[in-house]
Amino acid sequence: MLTVMMECRNHEPELAQTLAVLVAGAVEGLVSDVVVLDRGSSDGSSCVADAAGCRFYAQWDIEDVLRAARGDWLFLIEPGARPLGGWIDAIGEHVGIHSSPARLSPSRGHRRPFLQRIGRTRPPLEDGLLLQKRQAIALAKPGMRLDQFVLGQKPRRLSCEIVPAWAARQGRD
Repeated sequence: MLTVMMECRNHEPELAQTLAVLVAGAVEGLVSDVVVLDRGSSDGSSCVADAAGCRFYAQWDIEDVLRAARGDWLFLIEPGARPLGGWIDAIGEHVGIHSSPARLSPSRGHRRPFLQRIGRTRPPLEDGLLLQKRQAIALAKPGMRLDQFVLGQKPRRLSCEIVPAWAARQGRD
């Protein structure tokens, strides 16, 4: 089983988009729970998370949150990111066979224009991160953000694609 974790701050519409895609994973029995860690939102993020049945934390200790996760694997993702078709099978196969971390492949249909890609550092969780719960607990430090779990990892690349979170925000900017 898989626990999906996201950090948000005023990402209400993006959170809703991501949660809508994750429903299929819950129906298939892959996603056991979703955890939303809030960093001071003033929008309706908590209402969206509550309506979707997520655990929403306004204050937390990362080690406590990790220990409370129901899944043996964690999928760290940005609000607004959306795994595309085949993600349930690809992640299910990976967690069933491998013990190493993994990332999804960037969506070929959602690439920034060439000049915007030059010299730009990609956000650490742009392609998500899949890792074992026990690995995350071993890495956790007080005050740690989810994107810091990527540091030092050498994740495998899964064949399924993910639409990056920035694509969800394009229409709002």
